[in-house]
Amino acid sequence: MTEAEPTAVIRASELNQYAFCARSWWLDRVRGYPSAHSSELYRGRRAHTAHGHGVAGYQVLLGLVRLLLFMAAIAAALGTYRLMRGL
Repeated sequence: MTEAEPTAVIRASELNQYAFCARSWWLDRVRGYPSAHSSELYRGRRAHTAHGHGVAGYQVLLGLVRLLLFMAAIAAALGTYRLMRGL
């Protein structure tokens, strides 16, 4: 049995780069020429990373809010039950 040749991975950013400018994609991916805008790309990557961390933090807080709302609903139902039982 022979080993399979690794499949090239095409990222969404590559598709976007190709759609924007096929020549730019070819120069970068095929010829290996670095971009003249590397500092802008670096800042963009940092901004995307920071945004991703913000979204992840939001998801954690949203889960906590849902848990607290569920606990409040249980406490309200239990309190109502105790009040109705006491009457």
